[in-house]
Amino acid sequence: MRKTCLFIAFSFAMASTIAQGISNDDYNYLKEKEDSLKIYADRIVNGQSASIRFNSDSIFTRQFVKALKLPWSFEFPFDSVKTISKIYPPDSSFRIFTWQMVVNDNLTRQHGAIQMKTPDGSLKLFPLIDKSDVTNNLTDTAGNNRGWIGAVYYRIIQTRSSNQNYYTLLGYDENNMRSNRKIIEVLSFTNDEPSFGGRFFSYEDDADKKSTSSRYIMEYKKTAGARLTYDEDMKMIVLEHLESETGEKQKKWTYVPDGDYEGFKWKNGKWVHVEKIFNQVTQEGNAPMPAPVKDAMGNTIEDQLKDNAPTEEEKPAPAKKPVTAKPAKLPPKKKSGQ
Repeated sequence: MRKTCLFIAFSFAMASTIAQGISNDDYNYLKEKEDSLKIYADRIVNGQSASIRFNSDSIFTRQFVKALKLPWSFEFPFDSVKTISKIYPPDSSFRIFTWQMVVNDNLTRQHGAIQMKTPDGSLKLFPLIDKSDVTNNLTDTAGNNRGWIGAVYYRIIQTRSSNQNYYTLLGYDENNMRSNRKIIEVLSFTNDEPSFGGRFFSYEDDADKKSTSSRYIMEYKKTAGARLTYDEDMKMIVLEHLESETGEKQKKWTYVPDGDYEGFKWKNGKWVHVEKIFNQVTQEGNAPMPAPVKDAMGNTIEDQLKDNAPTEEEKPAPAKKPVTAKPAKLPPKKKSGQ
């Protein structure tokens, strides 16, 4: 009986703690820390020299981890830290912080961390270690958080297959002085540990079939604005098709959008490639146009004019004549002596 009472009391205490969430004191402390964090975060991106950026990144990382160690820090949004990406999946089971730091003109490195949502408010954090510059085959490599292919994430798409959740990440990478990259990456959790990559990208429906890959990397010319997003209505990842503007397929920094769109559709636990999304073609001579009002001889088709005439409801209301104000009458002048 005593054990039962103790268990009930402990359960009640735990439930009360969880219901409380972040305390007012901890919230105010995080607000104060946020003011300094946003200064260092801005310097990471906009610092004029490499030494300023490196030093700011080091200070920011230490202070940020210290702030996250407070109980229930998951509930604090860090909204004013603008240069750090903060995104949550639809189930809010974790959040990802990512940011970039320009090392030099030819190298940009990404940093980040995954913070898990825990039932007792304690910190469970996975640092993301960017290994993209020492990885030989970026599209075919799978790894954990310490072998991460860096990107600044801007979207999470949650899918499910075989009773497991998959979180597809859309990210951006200012790769080097000649090209940018956008990356589609699948994150999953095995034994509560994060895993990036896997054979999730299939080209089975393509005319020119290719083998599956672990991620999709879209590299293009620095000055080209290539679009990659998720369309909620189509339930599809949509991206612009790229071609080399110089005909040199091996030089990714020459790739620019060509006006077509391709994409990926989630099917049976994979993102299946769709070669062309918008493939409706208008036959020559069949473009939509208004009905002609003259025949082949140049004569006016009276019936057509009647058909095209506006209905009474469509006719514009007649313009009202402007009202001219009448001049006010002046009182009669007084005669002299009055």
